[in-house]
Parts: sequence; structure tokens; C-alpha cells
Amino acid sequence: MKVKGTHYRSLWWNHGDDVLEIIDQRSLPYEFVIRQVKTMGEFEDSIVEMRVRGAPLIGATAAYGMALAMKLDPSDANMDAAWESLNATRPTAINLRWALNRCLAALRPLAPSDRTAAALKLAHDIADEDVEINRQIGEHGLRLIMEIAAQKPKGEPVRLLTHCNAGWIATVDWGTATSPMYHAHDAGIPLHVWVDETRPRNQGALTSWELGSHGVPHTYITDNAGGHLMQHGQVDMVIVGTDRTTRRGDVCNKIGTYLKALAAHDNGVPFYVALPSPTIDWTVEDGVAEIPIEDRSPRETTHIQGTREDGSLGVLKVTPDGTPGGNPAFDVTPNRLVTGLITERGICDASAEGLAAMFPDLSKSET
Repeated sequence: MKVKGTHYRSLWWNHGDDVLEIIDQRSLPYEFVIRQVKTMGEFEDSIVEMRVRGAPLIGATAAYGMALAMKLDPSDANMDAAWESLNATRPTAINLRWALNRCLAALRPLAPSDRTAAALKLAHDIADEDVEINRQIGEHGLRLIMEIAAQKPKGEPVRLLTHCNAGWIATVDWGTATSPMYHAHDAGIPLHVWVDETRPRNQGALTSWELGSHGVPHTYITDNAGGHLMQHGQVDMVIVGTDRTTRRGDVCNKIGTYLKALAAHDNGVPFYVALPSPTIDWTVEDGVAEIPIEDRSPRETTHIQGTREDGSLGVLKVTPDGTPGGNPAFDVTPNRLVTGLITERGICDASAEGLAAMFPDLSKSET
């Protein structure tokens, strides 16, 4: 996608410096900062501190981290150590483990002398594959938006609601939940997107920055406004992303997604999840019982970052002294509340049968 007319991916390889470069998302939407990731410690910190965020992007970043590890020391012992340190950075998003396991499977049979080049090529492949997966999700999601548009008076926008940021900066490009939006906008379909602020990290500001850069009409709303909008017929469809989806279609996503699904269900609003296949955890069935939920720093809830009226960037404390903060980062939406899953292969039911039929090759090989 583009930033001020220039195409960017959320990460890319600087061949001149032989190093990975990322868009530092902690600075967005206030500043556009490009950062080089040069050490294993910087790879780990980039994921933990959310300089890169979003399940697909975390997976791609981890693959490049493994490439650096093989450049430094291509031994079996260092490969295992890199897997352990990178895998420990974020516990919920399954793409991280998926990418690291893929690296191990590809690199372990090779001679150590061949691993450096192979690891870097594999990281490039994983990044390129992510772009294509998300493009295809956009094409399939576009059909849903077109169906809604066909039932509306000419010129009236299709009103979508999204939660968190499942945009191009949460992936390598296109995004998951935003990809259908970009495809629809580029096809000339009138849209209006309700963007949840998504406290405590305010990822809605990132979604707004993205949509605004692409010219997609949108409104930034509080997390608690979505149910009201649905009650009053102002939402045609909800589209969210996912950090891990179980083999029966339970969806783990940013905290607050479950509440949106409940409101959508109560008001008859279709609730779709944009799901790239690497985000399916075929080893897990019951998302509520089995998916580990990351508990992040309370400071993210007690403090908020933003720009002051003079334009300077700062952090403000919003709670009384001595008040503790709680910060579960994700919740799980049971499959019964999900209308459908938009995948790179098409749209399927959020069920074990639906996913197995859509991905027969993966469901049999990874369980």
C-alpha cells in the first residue's frame, strides 16, 4: 500500500545494507519512522514492544530473525536457541510459531554451510506469500461487499465496522480485514468504515491512518459505540482479523472482538473474520479453554500516548494514583457467533467441517 504516494511494505530487506527494515508502528500515526533490525535482541524487542504487530507480520519478522541467527551461527544448537527466544516473544499469535516451525523443517536437513542463504530465501518467500494470501482474501471479501452494495440505493455506502488493526501494517501488505475494503474502494464501491479505537493500544488510529492514506471514508469511534450503531441499522457488516483460529472456527483476536460479535449476533449483522491459513491452529479445538491469552503490561491501560495541542508527542496517565490496571490483550469469539471465515481459498463456515473442507491438505497434515 502507499504512504504519501510511495509504495511500502511493512517490512523489507535492504540489500545494500544486508539488513531488515521495518516501519516502527510505535511511532504511528504521529510519525513515520523506518528502523533497521540488526541484532537478535532487536528482533525480540521489536516483537515484544510492538514495533511490529499483527499475527502475519510477527510471523514474517520471526522468519527474518531466524535468517539472522543462521548468518551468525548456523549450528543446530543456535537454531534451537533462536527458535526458543523468538517463540517466547508473544504467546497468542500462532503465525509466530508457524513461521519458526517452517524454518526448522526447511533448515534442519541442510548442511550448516547451506543454511544462511536458505534461511534468508525462506524469509523472503514467507513475506511474499503473505502478500498474495492477503490479496486473495481481499478478492473473496469483495464479493460479500458487492452483494450488500447491490441491495442498496445507488450511491449509498456499504457501512463496515472493524476492530483493532488488521490492515497492511499488521501484515506484509494489503492486510486481512482491510484487504476487502481496499479492493472494494478501488472497484468504485462507496464505503464507510466505522473504526473502533481499540483500547488500550488504540490500534484504531493505525487503521484510520491507513484508510485515510488510501482515501477510504471512515469514522473513528469509541470501542463501546459499535453496539449502538448496530441497533440503529448503521452497520451492514463487521469484518475483523484474527491472531489464532482453532480447527473448529473459534476466533482469538484483540480484546473486545467478542463483544462486537455478541452485538452483531443480537442485531442480525453479519460478522466475518478475515483468516489467512497460517493463522489456523490445527492442534487446538476449544479456543476459550485452550488458547493462551497474553497478559500485557498494566501501563498500557493506565497511560495513553498521543499528541498534545502543540503537536508534541507525549504519554499521559489517565488513572488515579494507586489504581492497578488489568490488561488481557485478546479474547476468544466462539464459532457460533461467526457468520463466515474469509480465507485465501474462499469463504467457509466457522466450523470444523467448513475449515476441513476448505483446507483438506492442511487439516490432515497438521493435526
